[in-house]
Amino acid sequence: MDEKMRAVDIKNDKGPATALYINADTPKPAPKGSGALVKIKAFGLNRMDLLQREGMYPVPPQAPKTLGVEFSGTIESFGAEPERGFKVGDEVFGLAYGGKHLAEPVFSARLVMIIADGHLGAYAEYIAVSTHMLVHKPKELSWEEAAGIPETWITATQAMYLVGAFEPGKSILWHAGASSVSISGIQLAKHDSASAIYATAGTDAKTSFCVNELGATAAFNYKTQDWASEVLKATDGKGVDIVIDFVGQAYFQGNLDVVARDGIIVNLGALSGTKLPQGVDIGAFVRKRIRFEGSSLRSRDEAYQGRLRDTLVEHALPKFVDRSFKIYVEKVYPWESIVEAHQLMEKNETKGKIICRIS
Repeated sequence: MDEKMRAVDIKNDKGPATALYINADTPKPAPKGSGALVKIKAFGLNRMDLLQREGMYPVPPQAPKTLGVEFSGTIESFGAEPERGFKVGDEVFGLAYGGKHLAEPVFSARLVMIIADGHLGAYAEYIAVSTHMLVHKPKELSWEEAAGIPETWITATQAMYLVGAFEPGKSILWHAGASSVSISGIQLAKHDSASAIYATAGTDAKTSFCVNELGATAAFNYKTQDWASEVLKATDGKGVDIVIDFVGQAYFQGNLDVVARDGIIVNLGALSGTKLPQGVDIGAFVRKRIRFEGSSLRSRDEAYQGRLRDTLVEHALPKFVDRSFKIYVEKVYPWESIVEAHQLMEKNETKGKIICRIS
């Protein structure tokens, strides 16, 4: 008889936050290949979870049906070809995707399911995941802090360095400045000697947080200020070298206006939509030699994600330990309150991570 576990499921496969529930009859995965079976202690929420829950997120083929992409926990077992350096009982944190065929397909009498090339997401008691996506958890970090690191800090690292080509002395604008990815990115930019760091946010409390807590040069309230004009004013008309955007069409023209000559706009999302309004002027692409590049971490292959993990371990992990980099956790819920956790994220009022702890 197949082993079972508890995992967060969605009634009718998609719906509002109230459609979430804990399914105690979920098949428990078994690792194979480079996979490890991790007993999850805590998992982090991300905005992609809300979109995937509603059936609006383009999930790549290797992604799991179960929500959740970041977690912390302990290793219980391995597949046949695990990465060296890990053993049963190790405390780890990591990403819930990366690589294919990491667990055996699972079949249930009530439900026939091949789980995303064999593995579940992080909203579960157990996950089978590539060891290339795991990081040893320092004893100085709590389970909740560790669960809030992988997706946000690796996404920020990818956007800023690999795509945005950041170097010390460059200036950068982070939209959604109080979001978890931008909180990470602002800290990275400050530590790596950015010439100036700007941010946008939707409340004065959030803009103040970006400046006074995170160390941004300036931050602008997009609801009460013309952020593009403010950025140009702050830079004496030069603009910024790198723009990191999650908003999409509503900020497209503004981003073209504020990016500097030979600058790069990195697009990580389209929260305002994907279709541009009539009248958008794309002349700046040629006039300023702008590069616009979209990127997604979730659809990358295992080798790429592994390199990003190694970059995080080398450059950021020691700073988590000595607290040079701060992991901002807004609220921790028991996972039985997953509905309330999603509803809080939907309000867009938080500064930092929302974490669920598994009992």
